Amino acid sequence: MALLPILEFPDPRLRTVAAKVDPARVTEPAFQQLLDDMFETMYDAPGIGLAASQVDVHQRFMVIDVSDDKSRPLVFINPEITAREGEQVCQEGCLSVPTIFADVTRADRITVEAIGRDGQPFTLDADGLLAVCIQHEMDHLAGKLFVDYLSPLKREMVRKKLAKQRRQAAA
Repeated sequence: MALLPILEFPDPRLRTVAAKVDPARVTEPAFQQLLDDMFETMYDAPGIGLAASQVDVHQRFMVIDVSDDKSRPLVFINPEITAREGEQVCQEGCLSVPTIFADVTRADRITVEAIGRDGQPFTLDADGLLAVCIQHEMDHLAGKLFVDYLSPLKREMVRKKLAKQRRQAAA
């Protein structure tokens, strides 16, 4: 397994809309290895979700594990939200926008249809943190970041803060 580099805001590649995955590829060893590498990268970061777009692979899939002990890894390939209900405000962070957190309003309960790691389609009803995480990662697949929910002024402040952090880290 290998750690993958995570793209960081404002990298324009994060705005790429991901293409659907050919379901025939899902069980191929190279694709399975990429999933393993994404989990390793996500756990190492540490995070609870990682979209392929964040590691410069612009295809519609993501890995998630919101369990405390990292024992429930989930893979969503070509995910589609088919139902939304309610509303919740959750403070979100993002591996592509390190050290920044902001309140984002999302659906409280969702139903998502996707293909699993085994190549089989499935439907999942999710609420709470899992629902937020799925919606957040699906935004990445559409070229959207959680900072897009902020005002233009706050978004610019985030961009400047991250640029300053990168300058200090390079010095």
